Amino acid sequence: MQLQQLRYFTAVADTRHFTRAAEREHVAQPSLSQQIRALERELGAELFHRARGHITLTDAGETLLPLARRILADAETARREVQEVAQLRRGRLRLGAPPSLCASLVPDVLSAFHATYPGVDLIVTEDGSQDLVRALADGALDLALIITPLPVQAPALATSDLLREELVVVSAPDRPAPVGRRTRIRVEDLRGRPLAMFRRGYDLREFTTAACRAAGFEPTFTVEGGEMDAVLGFVRAGLGIAVVPSMVAERSGLRITRFATPGMHRVISVAHRGDVSPPRAARELERILLDHLDLGKS
Repeated sequence: MQLQQLRYFTAVADTRHFTRAAEREHVAQPSLSQQIRALERELGAELFHRARGHITLTDAGETLLPLARRILADAETARREVQEVAQLRRGRLRLGAPPSLCASLVPDVLSAFHATYPGVDLIVTEDGSQDLVRALADGALDLALIITPLPVQAPALATSDLLREELVVVSAPDRPAPVGRRTRIRVEDLRGRPLAMFRRGYDLREFTTAACRAAGFEPTFTVEGGEMDAVLGFVRAGLGIAVVPSMVAERSGLRITRFATPGMHRVISVAHRGDVSPPRAARELERILLDHLDLGKS
């Protein structure tokens, strides 16, 4: 049973005339009659009493008509809903990002996406890059912003670099500057300094700890275990200084001290599963993200 056959059947039932039904469906009358005959053979029953100039439904036709209308209506609903998703009038987008990006880049990008595609539901997961990679592999996310390179290879992942972001030191504005009159700080200057540190699994924690160890010392934590907002609050309260991304620092209201050349940086990449194409909503978000970054450079 084909949808086309059901459309032809309902057209004849509505017009009670094969020729007018063919005109309504923009098909030759012999083709329409042939499809109706094929439908009757498949169902094993005649659907119309065919008398010259007088077409009426048989009992089988009366039984089929409401079912055919429902099937055609459901098919039209399915067509419209799929088109709406394809044209991004509705749907769902699952994005993952580290908390530092959720506090800086992500809100502006999602705002621009929502303004363009208000019917798409946005679901954001905040987590470290390793956990986001696992969520991508499990199919729980459509797209993720992660910090690369990853310490462990993820062969099923497709990634592309978006931004090389500067890391800076933030401190309370009402406390002495971390390097006195100097305008730049070195990693070595963090030795013995009280640091407000993020929880384990945070990309920034691993990055800062690795940089300190590469400089030959272990960092000193005065308070640890916080999320981004908590760490900024600890710094604001004078409990220590912290290494944070420049995009976060610029919104924090805290004193910013940049690292001496070559500085400290992290690479932000966009990632999706390599074995499947990301949905259109994810591709559109990536486009808006790139436009936003290009606008920020101009």
